[in-house]
Amino acid sequence: MMEKNASEGPACSPEETASEFAKVPTAEPPGEVAVSESTREEQVPKPQAPAPQAPTASTATKPAPPSEDVPSAPLLLTLEDVSSSSVTVSWEPPERLGRLGLQGYVLELCREGGSEWVPASARPMMVTQQTVRNLALGDKFLLRVSAVSSAGAGPPAMLDQPIHIRENIEAPKIRVPRHLRQTYIRQVGETVNLQIPFQGKPKPQATWTHNGHALDSQRVSMRTGDQDSILFIRSAQRSDSGRYELTVRVEDLEAKAVIDILVIEKPGPPSSIRLLDVWGCNAALQWTPPQDTGNTELLGYMVQKADKKTGQWFTVLERYHPTTCTISDLIIGNSYSFRVFSENLCGLSTSATVTKELAHIQKADIAAKPKGFIERDFSEAPSFTQPLADHTSTPGYSTQLFCSVRASPKPKIIWMKNKMEIQGNPKYRALSEQGVCTLEIRKPSPFDSGVYTCKAINVLGEASVDCRLEVKGESLRMGEQE
Repeated sequence: MMEKNASEGPACSPEETASEFAKVPTAEPPGEVAVSESTREEQVPKPQAPAPQAPTASTATKPAPPSEDVPSAPLLLTLEDVSSSSVTVSWEPPERLGRLGLQGYVLELCREGGSEWVPASARPMMVTQQTVRNLALGDKFLLRVSAVSSAGAGPPAMLDQPIHIRENIEAPKIRVPRHLRQTYIRQVGETVNLQIPFQGKPKPQATWTHNGHALDSQRVSMRTGDQDSILFIRSAQRSDSGRYELTVRVEDLEAKAVIDILVIEKPGPPSSIRLLDVWGCNAALQWTPPQDTGNTELLGYMVQKADKKTGQWFTVLERYHPTTCTISDLIIGNSYSFRVFSENLCGLSTSATVTKELAHIQKADIAAKPKGFIERDFSEAPSFTQPLADHTSTPGYSTQLFCSVRASPKPKIIWMKNKMEIQGNPKYRALSEQGVCTLEIRKPSPFDSGVYTCKAINVLGEASVDCRLEVKGESLRMGEQE
C-alpha cells in the first residue's frame, strides 16, 4: 500500500478546468468502475477547454485567490491493491468542501506518456474508495482524483508513480520428490527421466545446469511445462554423473533445487594376485584393488578355490574387504588354484584374477605306530536283572509275565509251568527282545493258575526265576462281591 502526496494541478493536461466535470455522463455503481476497451484505447473525447484569456498585469504577477465555492484537493490518496485486471485506491475528504457543498469525486486515468485524462465514471461518486476493473495486462497509467461541487472541480490529488497492471506474482517453489533428495543411482545404459514439479505465477522460467555448466543438448534433453520440468537422458553414461541444479525464476524471484546423479557399472577385476605362502592345510593370498571400481565404492571381494582334480570353483569368502586372506581346511594331497572377483552395487566383476601357481598341500611324513590292543572278553553267564513278579488275573482276559536277563552270548529262553515246558502250546506266546523276556497267556482260565518259570541257558551257565499266577474263578469272584 502506498500513500502519495496530493498535487494542486493536473499532470498531463493542465488546461482542463473545473467546468469540464459538469458535463460527465452517468456514473457506474458507487465503489466499482468498469473501464471499457474504448477507455483503454483512449477513445473518450477530450472535453473542450475554455478559451484562454489574455493575462493582465495583475494576474501575471500574482495568482488569483482560490474560490471559496470550489473544494480543495482530496487528502491521503493511497493505492490499496493492484491485481491482474483491477486497481483499488482510497482517499480522505478534502480540508475545504466549499460553500456550496460536495457533490462527489471524479477518478481519472491517463496512460503513461499520454496527455488525455479519461474519467473512470460518468458522474461524480460520493465514495472515498473506488475499484477500477476490466484493465488489460500490461497497462501502465497515472491516476488522480478530484473533489467536485456545483461550482466545479477542485484541484486533483495524484499518485506520484504510474500504476502497472500485471499478473499477480507468486514466489516460485520447487517440490523435489522424496527419492531424489538423496543420490539418484542409475546403471550405464539405463534411462534417466526426472520430473520435478514446481509452482509460481506468472509461468516460471526453468533452467538446468550440470556441474555449474549448461546442459549438453546432444545428450540431455529438457522440457518445461506450467507446473513441472523434465530432465531426460536416453542412455546414461558415467560422464552424466554429477550435480544437476534446477533454477526456477519469476521476475526477480527464484528457487533452486540440487539433484545428485551417479551413473555406475560393474567394477574391473583386482589388478594382480599372488600366493604368499602354503603350510599345512592353509594357503595365504594377497591381491591389489581394481583400477576401475565402476564409479562407486566397492562392497568387497569374493574369493573362490578349485582343486586341480575336479576344476570346480567353490566360494570361500563373500564381500570380504581386506586384500589379504588365509584359506584353511584344504585337503592333503590336492593342488589348488584361487581367484578373486570385485563387487559393487552393480554386482561382481565380469572376470576374476586367478593365481598363476598352484598351492600344493603336501602329505606329512608321519609313520603310524599302532599300540597293542588287548581285546576284552564280554562273555558272561545268564543273570536276571528283573525277576518275575507274582500276578493275579481275571478269567477271559489275556495277561503277560515280564522279566529281563543279561548274558553273552545270547541265551536260550525256556518257559515252564509247574516245572513242565510249555513251548509250542498255542495258548502261550513267548517273546525275547534286547534282554526283555515276555510270556503272554491268552484268555486264561482257573486251570492256568500255577508256578511259571523262565530259564535262560548259554554255554557259560544258566539261571531261572519263578512267579505264581492265580486266575480267580467265577464262584470265587461272586463270593468276594457278596
